[in-house]
Amino acid sequence: MTVTRLHLAAAPPGSGAADGPGTAVWGGAPAGARLAFAGFERLARTAERGLFDFLLLDEEPRLPEHRGRLPELDPVGGPEPVAVLNALAGVTAHLGLAATVDAARGEPYELARRLATLDHLSAGRAGWRVAASAGPRAGADPRSAGHPDPYGRAAELIGVARRLWDSWSPGGVPRPFAYRGRHFDIAGEFGLPRSPQGRPVVIQAGESERARELAAASADVLLVQHAAPEPARARYADVKRRLAAHGRTPRDLKVMSPVTVVLGDTAAEARERAAGIRRRRITPGYALYALERVWGTDLSGYDPDGPLPETDPDTRDPRTRALAARWRALAREKGLSVRETVIEVSGRQSFVGTPDTVAADLHRYAGEGAADGFVLVPQLPADGLEEFVDRVVPLLQERGAFRTEYRGGTLRSHLGLAHPAAESRT
Repeated sequence: MTVTRLHLAAAPPGSGAADGPGTAVWGGAPAGARLAFAGFERLARTAERGLFDFLLLDEEPRLPEHRGRLPELDPVGGPEPVAVLNALAGVTAHLGLAATVDAARGEPYELARRLATLDHLSAGRAGWRVAASAGPRAGADPRSAGHPDPYGRAAELIGVARRLWDSWSPGGVPRPFAYRGRHFDIAGEFGLPRSPQGRPVVIQAGESERARELAAASADVLLVQHAAPEPARARYADVKRRLAAHGRTPRDLKVMSPVTVVLGDTAAEARERAAGIRRRRITPGYALYALERVWGTDLSGYDPDGPLPETDPDTRDPRTRALAARWRALAREKGLSVRETVIEVSGRQSFVGTPDTVAADLHRYAGEGAADGFVLVPQLPADGLEEFVDRVVPLLQERGAFRTEYRGGTLRSHLGLAHPAAESRT
């Protein structure tokens, strides 16, 4: 295996960058913990101490209600990410700062100006994760509902934003801008010159055919779900192969997977800690919430420590009915309650073991062509990232698999991406 330099990023606990609600243990956290700036500052400072490439904040424009109730493990939405990152730019010096902004709601000039402002305030450390569809949490915003062509709009929005960022001449003079396309029709002058990195880094997430093709055409980073090595290698090769058709090389797009890590002094201790985290995050209330999402009906009267419903889900979808049948079969086979079943079927942590084995596994996964790096999503809000930075990062550095200092001040330099020249078209 060749020595591979990993790219590492971080996202807040419970972030949708990983597995969505329920990945973090919020029990015992102070009220409003997800809104306090101190938590974001601590996470950013820790990531920067660990020499990470960037911090990624998700966009959560609405509360994650289900049947009029909020799940116990996801009690509040999050603040507007670009606003938080503007504040974090003042307490960090090197860390990249990336925000999710939904392409179904963004308008080119407004979005480009917000991100260019962050890019200038941070001296070239801004990134934009393009969400190509509204998703279930964006329904509170009428501009996001039911867009007929989310990927088409996203592709055009990226292109227009880049033209806006590039519209100033190399001499620092704004040039008139005009664009008319399927989704946007704008003209004028852009209010900010190019940033030290040329333009913000574009980050995309998705696994579909259209997502891969859009990433190959216009993204700098692609986020994909963590997978077993063999399918991950096939996916990685497919994405990299697509770049040539767009005049790009494999170095121009980084493929990264959001992951969770649990450490222990021994393998047995790590496994027990991982199981304990799963038990803590699947509370009785959250177990019923998960059950309702499969059965499609109100099950609030069920005992989470009792058996699963014998009735079929309230849907004709064969996949949902098959999932419920698998849950019931598992519960009967192992004698599991509702809560125990949800714990059993919940996603396992991505990497579990001693610091040595986790460092080796991360390095091997990337070295065998399955990813260029990882987005660490802590499950313990207080100290989940600190442990990784203190115990795993030094081992990766000893292997030559991770930087020992920042070289260059922009997010593009961290990722090994070229600083683009301004496009001449207006």
